[in-house]
This record gives sequence, C-alpha cells and structure tokens, in this order.
Amino acid sequence: MHIRTATPDDAAALAAIYAPIVTDTVISFELQAPDAAEIRRRIEATLPLLPWLVGEDAQGTVCGYVYASRFRERAAYQWAVEVTAYVRADCRGSGVGRRLYTRLFELLSALGYSQAVAGITLPNVPSVGLHEAMGFTAVARFEKVGYKLGRWHDVGYWQKALQPSQLEPPPPRAFAGGA
Repeated sequence: MHIRTATPDDAAALAAIYAPIVTDTVISFELQAPDAAEIRRRIEATLPLLPWLVGEDAQGTVCGYVYASRFRERAAYQWAVEVTAYVRADCRGSGVGRRLYTRLFELLSALGYSQAVAGITLPNVPSVGLHEAMGFTAVARFEKVGYKLGRWHDVGYWQKALQPSQLEPPPPRAFAGGA
C-alpha cells in the first residue's frame, strides 16, 4: 500500500468510504453524510496544521484514510490531537488502518505532539482492537451521549502517548501539507 498526504482531489473517494459509515452505522455520530465538496473543505482546512493521509492499493485506488484534529481549543491542550481512521469496507482487517496509523503517529511525533486520543462508539470490537493493537489504552466511557438510528449509544475514549512528555515543550509545528 502506498501512503501519501491527501489532496482535495481525493474528496470524492473519501466521501464514498465515509458515506455508508454515516448512513448505515453508529460509528460516526454525523447524521447526514458529507458530500465531496464538504470533504474537500475539511481536507483543505486540516492540511495547513495537521496530517490527513490516504492509503492506495497497487491500482491507485484509495483503501482508507486517517487524520488528526485538535483535541480541544484551549492552549494547554495544544500537544494533544484526536485521531480518526476509516477503511473501505472491502479492505477492513487487512492492515490498512494499522499502516496508516503508524505513519500518522510518526508524523505527529515529529511535529511535536505528545498525546493522541480516539473516541469510539461502543460496542465496536474492530475499532477497539485496532486502537489497542496500536498502543492505545482505554481511559473513559461516557454512557448514552449520542442518539442515532433510534437508540442511545456510549462512547469510549482511548489514549496513546506519541512521545515522552517534556517539561517546557516547544509548541508543535504545523504540518503544512507535507508528508
């Protein structure tokens, strides 16, 4: 699998991966699947500061994507990010998510981020398995915080150290769209 920085031109492929997750599952708490134009906007908004990566198969078809976003807005949180991974249905369980996350975590660490956080709608055995295999530890569970598809859902949070915490850390650097 080839891993590269996402571009706005990937928006349609990423929207196609994400749409059934939004419409058919509780994995995402979005209620309407964003179209390619909205995914394009999100990519363009993310890349100046944080990585958004895609994985392509040998034919150049996108099989999955990962990205980081700010964990919280307050300045003291600037060394923490929230991470997300989505893999095309026919590629799940083949290591795509693991390889994409591995590269994302390398980039985030090099940029100066210390902690990664992931929220997972529960139950979700595959996502929990991926995150724990990548070194995440369960840290919190919020009960019945999301209502979708006719019922309430719990969300768990997992956390991973990207590098040792430092006293007086410098601010993280901007990604600026480069991988």
